Amino acid sequence: MADGKMDVLVVVDMQNDFISGPLGTPEAQDIVPRVLEKVRGFDGLVLFTRDTHQPDYLNTQEGSLLPVVHCLVGSEGWRIHPDLDALRKQPAIDKPAFGAWRLGEALKTLNQQTPIHSITFVGVCTDICVISNALLVKAALPEANIIVDAACCAGVTKKSHAIALEAMKSCQIHIENEAVS
Repeated sequence: MADGKMDVLVVVDMQNDFISGPLGTPEAQDIVPRVLEKVRGFDGLVLFTRDTHQPDYLNTQEGSLLPVVHCLVGSEGWRIHPDLDALRKQPAIDKPAFGAWRLGEALKTLNQQTPIHSITFVGVCTDICVISNALLVKAALPEANIIVDAACCAGVTKKSHAIALEAMKSCQIHIENEAVS
């Protein structure tokens, strides 16, 4: 807590399918130790989001544009990386789309009870779900200090990761550890 205000860490979609599964990347695998360190050392509330799809995924708009079955509810790929899941104290926020509107609502409610000083985002993919959720939360809590730890994020590609970081800067989201990413 800073000045009686709470700090929140949001771990976005650190699920098996995005780390070692069909949508996994070496960059996603590389950030796991840094995300673990960040969660272990974080003094505040830690929330996890979980990309969650149903068996009819390929019949959805997202499935037609990204025809790779992933994060089917209850599957091994849907599960949060086991080392991170062992640290989870709150239920994960399941999200059927890139942005978790329930995350924005939960943080707004929390902010009314205990003012939030900062909300830090880590996870995957920088250029899809991290940016979507950071912008969604920035809209829900425009006066909150929104931070993205670039060293604890991985994009679909290194280039799309860098582009997403620049886009978030334009929206007054603070990017830290960019040189490490």
